[in-house]
This record gives sequence, C-alpha cells and structure tokens, in this order.
Amino acid sequence: MRSRYLLIIALSAAIGASTAQPTMLAAAPALAVQTTNAPGPVAGTNPFFSQSALPFQAPPFDKIKDSDYQPALEEGMKRQLVEVEAVANSTEPPTFANTIEAMERTGALLTRVSKVFFGLSQANTNPTIQKIESEEAPKLAAHQDKIYLNPKLFARVKAVYDRRATLGLDAEAKYLVEQYYRTFVRSGALLSDADKTKLRALNEEEAKLTTEFRNKVLADTNASAVVVDDKAQLEGLTEGDIAAAADLAKERGLSGKYVIRLQNTTRQPIVISMKNRALRERVLKASAERGSHGGENDTRALVTRLAQLRAQKAKLLGFPTYAAYSLDNQMAKTPLNAEKLMTDLVPAATAKARAEAGKLQKVADAEGGGFKVGPADWEYYAEKVRKAEYDLDEAQIKPYFELDHVLHDGVFFAANKLYGLTFKERTDIPVYHPDVRVFEVFDADGSSLALFYADYFARPSKSGGAWEDSFVDQNGLTGTKPVVYNVCNFQKPAAGQSALLSFDDVTTMFHEFGHGLHGMFSRAKYPTFAGTNVPRDFVEFPSQFNEHWAMEPTVFANYAKHYQTGEPMPQSLVEKIRRAHTFNQGYDTTEYLAAALLDMAWHTLPADAPVQDVGAFEPAALKRFGVDVPQVPPRYHTTYFSHIWGGGYSAGYYAYLWSEVLAHDAYYWFNEHGGMTRENGQRFRDMILSRGGTQDSAALYRAFRGRDPVVEPLLIERGLKQTK
Repeated sequence: MRSRYLLIIALSAAIGASTAQPTMLAAAPALAVQTTNAPGPVAGTNPFFSQSALPFQAPPFDKIKDSDYQPALEEGMKRQLVEVEAVANSTEPPTFANTIEAMERTGALLTRVSKVFFGLSQANTNPTIQKIESEEAPKLAAHQDKIYLNPKLFARVKAVYDRRATLGLDAEAKYLVEQYYRTFVRSGALLSDADKTKLRALNEEEAKLTTEFRNKVLADTNASAVVVDDKAQLEGLTEGDIAAAADLAKERGLSGKYVIRLQNTTRQPIVISMKNRALRERVLKASAERGSHGGENDTRALVTRLAQLRAQKAKLLGFPTYAAYSLDNQMAKTPLNAEKLMTDLVPAATAKARAEAGKLQKVADAEGGGFKVGPADWEYYAEKVRKAEYDLDEAQIKPYFELDHVLHDGVFFAANKLYGLTFKERTDIPVYHPDVRVFEVFDADGSSLALFYADYFARPSKSGGAWEDSFVDQNGLTGTKPVVYNVCNFQKPAAGQSALLSFDDVTTMFHEFGHGLHGMFSRAKYPTFAGTNVPRDFVEFPSQFNEHWAMEPTVFANYAKHYQTGEPMPQSLVEKIRRAHTFNQGYDTTEYLAAALLDMAWHTLPADAPVQDVGAFEPAALKRFGVDVPQVPPRYHTTYFSHIWGGGYSAGYYAYLWSEVLAHDAYYWFNEHGGMTRENGQRFRDMILSRGGTQDSAALYRAFRGRDPVVEPLLIERGLKQTK
C-alpha cells in the first residue's frame, strides 16, 4: 500500500503494499526539513530536541519514550511557526533563497518527531500513541493551515513565482517554485478570509476523523479475530498455521483454543487450505463486516461524514468533486481519465472472473458440495483448480521460500545485480520492536548509502497491509542520507520454526523494497522532491517494477531453496509457478477494480449530495460500474477501506493500476535491451529512482522509455490479452 497518513507538514505517508493488497503522496511541498536545533524547554530530557548521534541520524529508540512525542510535536509546531513567520515578515525583497529555499529549511524538530511518531502509530501503536494522535491530528491540520493560509507568506511565494523565468534558476529550482505556488493555491491561499475560516474547520475535522477511523479499524480487526474451540475444525491447515493460531490464543489468555487473526483485505488467505466450510464462512463474514456491525468500532458514520467534508472542501477550492481536486496534480489529471483506464478493463476482468467461478463450481459439484460457491469458498476451490490445472500446491512451494533466504539471496541479491548494492546487518542500532532488523546499505563504490529497517511479522499493534516509509529523508541541502523501512504482516512462525512464505508474500517483499530503493537512491537537492515525494499514481511504479525480479531466473534460483536441505526448487515446480502466473487474475483484477471504482464513487459525490447510506451506496456503485460479481467482493469494503478514509489514497486507489501500466512497460524495455544488467539498472536508477519529484512524472518516464507508456504489457501480464 503506500500511504498511511498525510498532513503536508512532514507527516509520514507510508508507501506500501503489494499489488495483492495495495502509498507516499506528494500532495504538497514538505515544509519540515532538518535545519536549526534551537534549544527548547526540555532539550536535555527529550531525545527529539537534538539531532540523533546515531549513524544516519537514526532514531534513538532506546531513549525514546511515549511521553516524549507530544511535547516534541507541540514544540516542533511552535518552532516552525517562528521560522515561517521570519520568512513571511522579512523586509528584504522576496528571492528564491530567502523565501522558497528558506521554507525548505524550516521545521527540523517537527520532521524528526513526526517521522518517528507517525511511523510507530502504524507499525507499533498502543493506547498512549493513539490518544496523542487523536489530540494532535487536528492541531497539526491547523498548523498546516497557519502556513498555507498566511497571506504575507503567500505574497512572497507569488512574487518569486511571477518572476521565476527571469531569476536564472536551474530546472529543479524553477519546478520547486511552481510546486510551491500550486500547493499554496490548492491549500486555499486565494480564498476570502471567510472561506479560509471554513476551510480550516473542514481540515481540522477531517484530520480528527481520519485518525479516529484508523484506530477503529485496527481495534475492530483485532476484535474480529476468529476464535476456534476445536482443533478438528482446522483440518487442512499446516501444523505451522495451527501452532501459530494456538500461540495467538495463548497471548489472548485463551489457552486450549485457536485464534485466526484477520488480514486487512476482504479475502483471507488462511482459508486456502481450510476444509471446514462453516469456519471459512465465519472467517469471511468476520472480515467483511468489520466496521459495520454496530458498537464502538462502527465506522459508517465516519466515512459518510468524511465523504461530505471532502466534497465541501473541493467545492470551496473551485472543484466540482473531491476526485477532481485530488487528481488535478496527479498523472491522470482527471477522474474521467482514471475511470476510463479502469472501466476499459472491467469487461475482460469480470468475464474472466465468471469463467473462473464456473471452474470452481464444477469442482465443488464434483465433490458433492450441494451449494453455490461464494466468496468464502473462492480461495479454497481456486487452490484445488490450481493443483488440478497446474499441479501446483501452496504447501508444496512454501518450504522453498524461507524469509531470510528470500531477503538476502533474493531481494538483496537482485539489488546487487542491478545496482551494485551490498548489505550488512547492524545489531548496534536500536529498534522499536524486537522483530525489527537493521541493515546498512553500501553503494557499488563501497560508500555508505542508507539504513534499511525490516519489520516483517504481524502483531496486534500493527496496522494491516504492507508499506514503506522513512525515518530520515535524503536532503541535498544538508547532506542527510536516507533511513527507510519496510513493514509487512507475514505470519510469525511458532517458536523454533522457520518463517515460510507464500509466493504472494515473496512478491510483497520485492514490492516494498522497490519503494525502499526509490528512497535510498534519491539525489534531489530540495527535500520537497526527495525520494518517494512524487504523485501517487507514479509512486507505485518503482515498487511494482521491482516485483518482476522475483521471477527472474538467476534471482529465483539464488533464493528458492529448501529451508531444510538447501536444495534448489525443482525446475518442474518452477515451471508450474511460471505457468500459473496469470491464474486467478479474473478474481484479482475484479476485486481490485471493485475497490478502486468504489473509491471513485465516494469521491465523485458533489457537495450538495445527501448523506449516503453505506449499505445502499456500495452495492449500487458496484452495479453501476459493472463489477458486482457475487463471488468476488471488493478488495476492501467501504467500512474498512483504510487507504481512502485513513490514508493518502482518497480518490487515488486507481493509482496502483496506473503505476502498473508504467511498471510492466518499463520491464518490457529491460527485456528489449538485454534484461537484468548493471548498465540497465544504472540507467533506471539515474533516470527514475534518483530523481524523486524533481520533474513532471510523465516527462520523466518519457525520457526513460523514449515514448509514453502503453497498456499492452499490463494486459499480457495479467492474462487479459493473449500473445501471438
């Protein structure tokens, strides 16, 4: 998924998720950058009040306490406003240096604390962090407005913008000026005082509600875990899965029982081998009803109010819908362009999904099932079809995908082949949870490039899905190097057992590390453009592109080895995985399109639309777009669709598909030019990965590819178009 939370002022937006469960948006210049370290009232006791002395200024997690966050956030906002006021009230004529670059240098403390705080609010939260976030989110929204709605500051920005062509600026600086002006306008700088007041209220309420939504979804996901009394009901699951369920039950004080934790998507992979149909239906029902069954964690009132707020904000800023506002600064530009890409795929995707459903039904009928295959049955019977058609069994391949082998001999190995990177684990750098590991990343010339944190196992304190973000961004003004992290939700093995992954999990690791490379390779001068600070329908491009190397023959052979014997995966099994590449793509594509089009439906509501009933709105929207296939629910139902209500993908979930067009098209360029070579990797690094947001994304891609992207590679890779 990439994004988690986006307030323009330095709030971390986690990039993430695999294509199976799809974020950092560059909605605005990042005003919080590391600069001055003026002494604060508690400078001697709060670790955030001075730069970290650790390598790469990594967070000193051994010193950070929950009680440090709130005073540091408050002081960080206070200091940044002082710095911003100094820029706004300067008596010198506005120049690029004393206005735009000066703004890039504000907010050092706020950056430091928010990067860590919002990272942990997703990866390792607790009631204290949740309470702080609820209290600080509206204050941070107000803080943002104090900057972007400051008339004196905007006047200086506009003065530089109006003279940008005559200032002798280089291309990156000129583009930065244009982005600043655009962001101020999009943030309401041209509004009347009365409308600015309305906008402030909308922004504060939205910040409060998005935080509340995320907390409710996490709580309900944990509360909705399925408790099983009898081990016999778990027939079909591996001993490792059963042991993990028993361990989770013990953690919850339910010794002798078994607990099945839910993943964030509607579908639950645990049911693939679950023979008990009643239990499969319990698991799917628990998943699909999150946020909609009453009680304190019900999110229906929140999402309908958020849809209203956003539509009202868009109208205030001169846009007919929130989607029109949101896409105005993305590659797609308009909701119609995004919708067309998706709706053009609907007929082929749903036709294939219905054909797949027919195959599943035949298997169920042949077994004397006596029922119509439904959403809870899909994974189970799809696995049977996959075994029958491809002779491929998930349990057969998992022993060849041990997590450490995949990481070192797959993900890191591919990065070495393409970019010359090497990695060394660091046990001397403190982490925020015992499961987290830290690696120092070295460039091809041996110089130290970045730190990489890997946090792979699920836990109750972690949000669902997978994402990437940074604790420290690359900064060309200060020379700061990046500290990036990947977060996933793989099942933690029982004590003494190995972590064995599905191939989807393997793909997720490659995906998230692609985001990491985007951050590590950044060479932008200005923090606003660093790393993954690009349009959200471009940000998934490097990550989806990196997925391709999971199946590159030399890479695959290097990591796909039996965790006990070290024997390579038999070639016959490798070929089965390759042949099964497009298996179930009707389902996969349809569930994604259903969620993405549902997102668009909510965010194309006009400001005067009545409050919607979630239970009626969602099925009507799915039917309108032709994605109402009974056996294929949306990847996320409205009530737990965290990407759009609690993250940065409102009116933007389409971005995964948009970026996928670029990713496959770029991979085909590699195939046309010799494949996985250092020369090709360096070209991709120089022209895409190192550039961040320093240039228009479409122009950046065009320069790399030599033309605009075409959709055919995506259709071929998804099995929606036959090759000759």
